[in-house]
Order: sequence, then structure tokens, then C-alpha cells
Amino acid sequence: MPAREHVLLSDAERATLFRIPIDPDELARHFTLEKPDLDLIGQRRHDRNRLGMALQFTLIRYPGMTLAQMIQIEGGVPHALAVFVARQLSLDPCLLADYAIRSQTMTDHARLIAASLDVRPPVRGDIALMIASAERAAAATDAALPIATAVIEALRAANILLPMPSTIERAGVAGRARARKHAAHRMVADLSLVQIGRIDALFDEQDGARLGWLKAVPAATKTDSVRDIVERLRVVRAIGISHDAGTGVHPNRRHQFVQEGRLSPAYLIRRYTLPRRRAILAALLIDLEARLIDAALDIADKLIGGMFRRATNMQQRRYTASSREVARLMRLFRITIDTLAQADEDDRDPIAALETAVGWPALMKARSQVGEIADTVEQDPLVIATDRYATLRKFAPLLIEVLDFQSGRGSAASVKAIDMLRDLNASGKRDIPADAPMPFRKEWRRLVVGKDGRINRRLYETATMAHLRNKLRSGDIWVERSSGYRRFDSYFLSAEASAPIVAGLNLPPSADAWLAERTASLDRRLKRFAHDLSNSRLEGVRLVDGRLQITPVRTQSDTEARALGNRIDGLMPRIRITELLHDVASETGFLAGFTNLRTGRQSDNHNALPCCLIKRCSRAA
Repeated sequence: MPAREHVLLSDAERATLFRIPIDPDELARHFTLEKPDLDLIGQRRHDRNRLGMALQFTLIRYPGMTLAQMIQIEGGVPHALAVFVARQLSLDPCLLADYAIRSQTMTDHARLIAASLDVRPPVRGDIALMIASAERAAAATDAALPIATAVIEALRAANILLPMPSTIERAGVAGRARARKHAAHRMVADLSLVQIGRIDALFDEQDGARLGWLKAVPAATKTDSVRDIVERLRVVRAIGISHDAGTGVHPNRRHQFVQEGRLSPAYLIRRYTLPRRRAILAALLIDLEARLIDAALDIADKLIGGMFRRATNMQQRRYTASSREVARLMRLFRITIDTLAQADEDDRDPIAALETAVGWPALMKARSQVGEIADTVEQDPLVIATDRYATLRKFAPLLIEVLDFQSGRGSAASVKAIDMLRDLNASGKRDIPADAPMPFRKEWRRLVVGKDGRINRRLYETATMAHLRNKLRSGDIWVERSSGYRRFDSYFLSAEASAPIVAGLNLPPSADAWLAERTASLDRRLKRFAHDLSNSRLEGVRLVDGRLQITPVRTQSDTEARALGNRIDGLMPRIRITELLHDVASETGFLAGFTNLRTGRQSDNHNALPCCLIKRCSRAA
């Protein structure tokens, strides 16, 4: 096995865990000697031994290693630490160079200090403890730093000195591998042999072509896309994996399985071990069902919205095209009114006057034209949208057949309307029952029901699907096993998960109690404000003749501040953005977070990563 397989931590992460801090505050917090320490140190005969033993005391207490280990890891003790410890003993830090002339002295001191601090050195039997703690941490993440930190904390909790970092890393790697293996087994533990066989069958075709077809979710806003999505959805559901499969797997680990399934091509998934491949595919299929449902609803949302948008635009174009005709008719209408008014003043026959001024045939012709324009303006977009009813029928029956729509009490009629359309489609009936639910707005109800009392199927189905679109957007209706259109309260934390958070925030047990508390607090503050205002105790705020006057805050330009800012800006070095990222990475180690999705290893090319980040950010901008 390559040596790289046993490397868990990057150099930056290793420094975070094991490097001795040199900040004065950190030195004081971790390396201040206590009176019992000083009493034991004072029993040494030579100053060099007292200084060496004092260093051993501080290092065994934090980070939990002996001086010999620290010399082996770091090549020596930081000068800042030697000075800090020597100052507490009023000794010269240079004496440390003569410490442990006899090799056994350092070991004897370490044993003596360990006994006084009630800690012991690690033994081979502690490997099981280290691997178990690493496995618990790796159940949620593959990140190296939390895993190694968990191992170190477990050793400290057991009063065990830390072994060499390489030992901690090997235990972390073993624990992470065990966590991955257990997560893969738990992911498929509830599946039957039939379901597992169906998962394996995804690779029966050449190069996993069926799996690639399932993952290629159509996104084009076309009715064919909905049909293609429904076809994939039926294939996924035929495998029969429950949405609750793998409930014992940590959500982060499930998400990692999903990400591997999404990004890895079929030929690469085929190379995984059988348990891991099955776990990845099970998690992927559960996620894929939700993505397919969301994709179908998103496309349907756009198609239905497009129908009404085109209807509104068509109505607007028709009205705009008749604008000249409207102007002509308005002029005719004005002449008619003026003629009638003049005839009334002259006491003449108004009909005769109209015949002379306008002409009766012209008025009769304008009558039909005025009616057409009025109908164009008043026509509801629903009526125009039904012109594309054939397009709606290409995807709406499929959508309501495969999706399970749910709602609360307020939208129960909407779900009943969808269920009724589903039954009509299944039975082949065309007529809408007279008692059909009409959850849409009143204007549409009058349009849907004809003069003969019968319900227009085209108008009813179009109105119901448009209403369903609005309800899905508002969250009043949701779809089972969806991700983007799920039940609103499913976004909330469970009572068990929220209890410690609520306790930490010191919140009241209920919303009503919180509102009552905030109401009382607001009332007190308003009363205090009113009292201070009435007594002119507020700076810049006055009450004059019952009106509140606030003194405006004027912007003051500080020339010296601007000059100082310019000087500071001039002192800042001009560096390349890649150099800046390298400096930030060396201080924070953030590049270690970019790992290979499949192997979890960190990239060895620290020059390529910043370039990739810059390119990615420039594209996003």
C-alpha cells in the first residue's frame, strides 16, 4: 500500500494540532506552572534539570507529549516557550542546552511528572480506543482535522499521553475506513434481496448506460421533457427503495454518497467495492427521485406560466393593434354626443340630426366594432390560455398521475380537484361532474360554468392546473418525496434536535410565551421613551406641538482621516491574487478542505488550487 494512504493530516493541519503556540496569551493559558508543579521542580538539584523538568510539566499538560516527543517532532522547543518557562523559575533559558546530559534523566522526569498528573503513556491496547473515537467522528465527515481532534480528545479524556502524530494518523485512517464501511452497510441494511438485485441490474447494460440515462435529468422547458422525466421516475420507483432507507447513516455521509453518485461516471462506480457501490446507488436513487419530481414540477411551472404569459401578451397585442380603431370610434362617439347636445338645445329631432351628422348605417357598423373591442379588453387570460389546451394535455395527465399531492385543511378542495382529474383521466370520461370542486378564484368559476350549467372541461382543467401551480409556489400544497416542494414544516428541526438549541438560547418554551415577553418589553421601552421625550431628555429628538422633530445627522468630512486612509493604502504591498491566497492558506490551511471526492485525499498541487478558485469566482461574477 502506498505510504500516502496512511497520511491523514496536511502540514497545516498537523501544525494546528501539535505546534506549540508562541502567542503570549496562549503561552500564559497553557504553560503557566502551578504551585504543586514548582514544589516538585524545586526538588531537582541542578538548574538545568529544574528548567528541563518544568518544560516537561508544561508539555505533558499541553499538548500532552513528552519533551523527547516534541524534540523528535519539531526538532526542539520554541525559544518563546523556553523563555516563558525559564522566566517563571528566574533561570537562564540557555541552561536548557545542558538538560538531560544523562539520557535516562529525561525519561525519569517524564515518568515522575506523569504520576503526579495522574496520566500514563500510551500502550498498544489504546489503539482500539483511538480507532473507535476516530470512527465516531468519521461517521459524519471525512475531514481529517475533526477525526484527529476526536482521537486526541479521547486520549486526553482517558488521561493518556499522546503518541506520535503518525500513530494518531494511522488510527484516524483506520477509523475513517471503518466508518465508511459501516455507513455503506447501514445504507443498504433495510433493503431486500430483490431491491439489491435491481440495484445491481443497473450495470447489466454496456458501461452502465441505464444508470447514465437515469442521471441525465432533462431540463429543457418542453412537454417532451416532462414525459422523459416521468419515464425515469417510474424506473426509479420500480426499484422500490424506501425514502427512509439508511436512516442510521449520518446526513453528511448520505450527502457524500449522493455526491459521489452524481459526479462519478458509471464506469468509475463499477470499480468500487460491492457494498460501497450499492450504498452509493441506493442514496443516489433516493435523491434522484426527489430531483426528478422537482424537475417535473419546475418544467410544468414554466409551461403553465408560459401559457398565461402568452395569453396576456396576445391580449395586449390585440388591444394595441386596435388602438387606431379605438381612436376613430372615440371621435365618432364625440361627434354623436355633440350632435345630440346641439339638437337638444335647438329643440330638433335628435334622430334626424344624427342621420345628417353621422349617418345611421355608420352608427350601426360602429356598434359591432365597439363590442369586439370591449370583449378584447375584458376577456380573461384563462380563455386565451385554453388555446394551448393541447399542450397542457401532453404533460398534465402524466404529472398528476405519478405525483402524490398533499395539503392542509385550507387547500383540501384543491387536492380533491386534482384527484378528480386523475380519476377522469384513468376512466376516459370527458364530462366534469356538476359538483366538481372549484378551488380557483370566483372570476374563473363564472367562466368555467357555461350558460347551460355544464362545466367546460378545457377551462376547468386549465384553471385547476394554474391554481395548482400557485399553491405549490406558496407551499399550501406539497408533494411527497420531493425536495423543493415538500411540506413546509419539514424544514424545521425536530423537537429532539431543537431542544438543546432552545436551551442554549434561553428562549421561552412556546411562541406565545415569547410574544408575551416581547410585548411586555416593548411596552416598557415605549413608556420609557415617552417619559424621556416629554421631559426633553433625548438628544436630537424633541416633541413640538404634538409633532416629533429629529435633528438631522450631517455628514462631516474629516480631511485628516482621509489623508491617513490614503497613507495606509499606499503602504499596502501590491501582490498577485494567487500570492495572497497562498499567504491565507499558509495561515488558515483552508486549501486542505478541497479533497478528492472519491478518495478523500488532499491535492498535492497547491499552485493549481488557487488558480481554480480564481477562475471559478470569475465565472460566478
